[in-house]
Formats: sequence, structure tokens, C-alpha cells
Amino acid sequence: MPVGSRERADVTALLTVVALVTVVVAVSALARRFGVLAPILLLVAGIVLSLIPGVPHIDLDPEIVLTWILPPLLYVAAVNTSVQAFRVNLRPILLLAVGLVVFTALSVGYALHLVLPAVPLAAAVALGAVVAPPDAVSASAIARRVGLPRRQVAILEGESLINDATALVIFGVAVSAATGRAVSAGDIGLNAALATVGGVAVGAVGAVVFGALHRRITQPLLDNAVSLIVPFVVYAAGVSIHASGVVAVVITGLSLGHRYPILMSAASRLQMEAFWRMVSFLLEGVVFVLVGLQMRQTLDQLRTPVGTVALATVVVLVTLILARFVWMYPATYLTQLLPRVRARDAAPHPRVPTLLAWAGMRGVVTLATALALPATLAHGARYPRDLFVFLAFATIVVTLLMQGMTLPAVARWLRIEPDDPKDDLLAEAAVQQAASRAARERLEKEIVGQEDELPADVVERLRGKIDLRANIAWERLGGRRRETPTEAYSRLRAAMLEAERDVFRLARDEGRIPEEVLRDVQRDLDLEESLMRGRK
Repeated sequence: MPVGSRERADVTALLTVVALVTVVVAVSALARRFGVLAPILLLVAGIVLSLIPGVPHIDLDPEIVLTWILPPLLYVAAVNTSVQAFRVNLRPILLLAVGLVVFTALSVGYALHLVLPAVPLAAAVALGAVVAPPDAVSASAIARRVGLPRRQVAILEGESLINDATALVIFGVAVSAATGRAVSAGDIGLNAALATVGGVAVGAVGAVVFGALHRRITQPLLDNAVSLIVPFVVYAAGVSIHASGVVAVVITGLSLGHRYPILMSAASRLQMEAFWRMVSFLLEGVVFVLVGLQMRQTLDQLRTPVGTVALATVVVLVTLILARFVWMYPATYLTQLLPRVRARDAAPHPRVPTLLAWAGMRGVVTLATALALPATLAHGARYPRDLFVFLAFATIVVTLLMQGMTLPAVARWLRIEPDDPKDDLLAEAAVQQAASRAARERLEKEIVGQEDELPADVVERLRGKIDLRANIAWERLGGRRRETPTEAYSRLRAAMLEAERDVFRLARDEGRIPEEVLRDVQRDLDLEESLMRGRK
């Protein structure tokens, strides 16, 4: 390729990335401004852009999605997932992430084969595996913004962390059968067991290795760099031994996230949280826009008759939605027949499984897996691959727009009450009392024998800091009818900090201090202000 052509291609790629990020930022700002769920608006924006003449098409490479986009998003979701909540809700999570995915894949496969007998059953089940798992990005991005109770969010996020692994195993088995390779029930069980056990083992090793690295690293930038490579290394290690890379990333993320308070310094944690929030924001946004951008090409490549497309779309969507409802109620209430389950976990009100049944949004993994379908089946036989890709795309669009947009209304209709923030504040205040006592005891222990050496005002300031932190949590429990002392302090202190910044900026502009001095001082002032505003 001539140098000029290569340079033009590089510039085009760069402009494409810049354009995607710009769209994500602009649409997300509009969504926040008008109170619309950002993932839905981003998807709509992508669809609209795909239909505008002249907008270049961006191919969604399934390998890029599964290797470069899915691992970091799963890792961030796992790191931010409560291990305790995951453990407490493990039974419903596994019933959805494993049982429901298998049930949905088979239901969709048999229903599609019934209305389109020419489509081999194995290929239809492969499509069922493609559309079966709700998306991790969709669950996290929508469930939390809707304000669902914490336990329902934990179940949805836990389900979405694991269900991709189940779906990919079913997909691989179904594709193997469809392409003529003999697959027995024993092979299916063995492959599933190896993928799961291997993924858990790789994830555990990754947690130990990277946990040790984080414990020894003291520089925040190095800690951040290590955290960036964790999901890719763990995923690649799992795939390389034919284990589940998804399970490996989830196990490593859960373990490291649970131990971050003892593995890293405060500076590393603050920097890493900001870094991964930005990465998640951009990746999630780009994912939804990219899915929408596939509309035009998906329609252009569709060669199946319109009647067949309409019939298959209705059958797949109806089966997909009904299967989740059909599975949800028995999975919730039949397990209550077991005395051990009944004693540990009371049966929820029917509105709870109804809400979970409606929260089945699909995402980019569904489309990426559909694009990975082979062009032909056994002995070169052809099948409607273009229809399968369209069905995957339609599933994403309909579930996100229909279920994602109506989920807040469904939650209100079912009278699903969000968690009372006062419960969290009351628990925090009680624990803060114990933490303040521990801090005071440690302070008194540290200053023993140094009373004459330490400045009296230093000790008094530290004791005052203990009282301040103890009072803040109790202040939050009060009403919002007037400004609390802490809020007044934060407001006035912020004005003081801005005045200090102005003086230092003026001194820099007049040449009385170098740029480096301004940066150091401004960093300290910014940190103090961010600490004051962080809990608002």
C-alpha cells in the first residue's frame, strides 16, 4: 500500500474514533439534560446516523467485541459488584445465568425450527444461544439508573456477569452440531464443566498474581497500568486453555474488587476509580452507538423474504420474552419447597419476579456472537445467516427500547419501592461512631510519650477531625429543610479555596512563581474541594 494511502487510512480511523467519542459525549449530555436513559438514546442515535446518506459504515468485528470490549466491561462490573451480595444471591443468580439461558436457547431454537422447518434445529438453537443472555452493560447501565432496589440490581448484574459464559458454551456446541461435528450429551457436559472449572481456576490464579502485584506497587500510575491489563491477560489465559475467559475475568474482578481496600493505597484507589469510570463511560457509550450503526448494513444484507422475516422476528421475540416469565416464577417459588432455602430466604412478593422477568435487555454481545456464525453448515449447506443477524439486531433494539424504556413505569406500576437511603445513612452513622472511637484510641496511643514534643494545636485539630466525621453521618439523617453545619462549612470553604486559586494563578501569570508550583498547589486545593463535594 502506498504511504499516502496508509496515511489516509490512519487519518480516517482517527477521525472515526473521534467522531464516535464526540457522539457519545454529546448524546450522553443530552440524555442527562432531558432525563432519558443514555444507553437507549445512544442506540437511537446510532440507528439514525446509520440511515443518513454519506455516514461511513463501521463494521462490528465480533473478535474485537469479544476480546477487547467485553473483558474490560465485565471486569469493571465485577470489581464494583459486592461479593457479599453475590454470595447471598448466588442461587437466583445461577438459576438465571445458567438455567434460564439454557431454557431460553432451547425454547427459541425449537420455536424457530417449528415455524421454519428448513432451518436445521442445531442452527436454530445456536441462534437461541445468541439471543438468550441479557447484556452486562445493559443491566448495569439501566437497572441502576432506574433506581431499582439493591437486591434486584445485584441479581440482574450477577446474572449478566455469568450468563455470557453459558451462552457461549451452548453456541459452540450448537455450531459444532450444525456444521457436522458429532456432539454427544457427554461432550456437552464435559465441555461445560471444563469451561467453568477452568475459568474459575484461571480467575483464581489471576486474583492471586495481580493481587500480589497491587500489594507491592506503591505508585498510583503503575497500579493503574496493571489494572488496565488485568482483564485482557486473564481473558486470554482462559481462552488459551479452552476455558471460559468470561468466568475467569469475573472471578478475578470479584476477588480484587473485594480486596482493593487492603491491596492499594488511597491515592491508587482514587486514581483507579476515576480512570475506570471514564473507560466504562466511553466503552459503554461506543458499544450502544456501534450497535445502532449496524442498522443499515443489516438491512442491506437481508435477502430473506419479508414475510419470513416478520414471522421469525415475532416468534423469536415473543418466545424470548415469554421464556423469561415462564422460567422466573417456578425458579423463584419451587425452590421454596426446600426447607433449607425456605429457612434462609423468604419467598418474595410476585411483583419481584415480575420485575426481574421484564428486565431482559440484550446488548452488543448478542450481535457480535451472531456475526460469528459460520457462512455455511455441514456439507456446504446454506441457511439464512442474514436472517439470524437481523434477528439478533432486532432483539437488541426491541428489548432495549421496549423493556428498557418502560422498566421505570413497570417498577412504579408494580409499586417496587427503591431502597430507603435513610437505612444506609443510619447504618453508616452507627458504624462511623465505632470508627471514630477506634480513631480516637489510635490517636491517644500514638501520642503516648510525645505530649511535650507535639504541638498542642495539632492534637486538638486531629481530635476535632474525629468529631467532625462522626457528626457528618448524623447530619445527613436530618431533613433538607435547612443547611447543615457541614454543608455551610463546605460552601464557605469552597469560596475560600477559589480565592486562593485566583491568587496563585495571578502570581503565575506575573512570573512570581513557576508553573510547577501552581500545579502542586492547585492539586492540593482540588483534592480538598473534591473531598468536600464527593458525598453530595
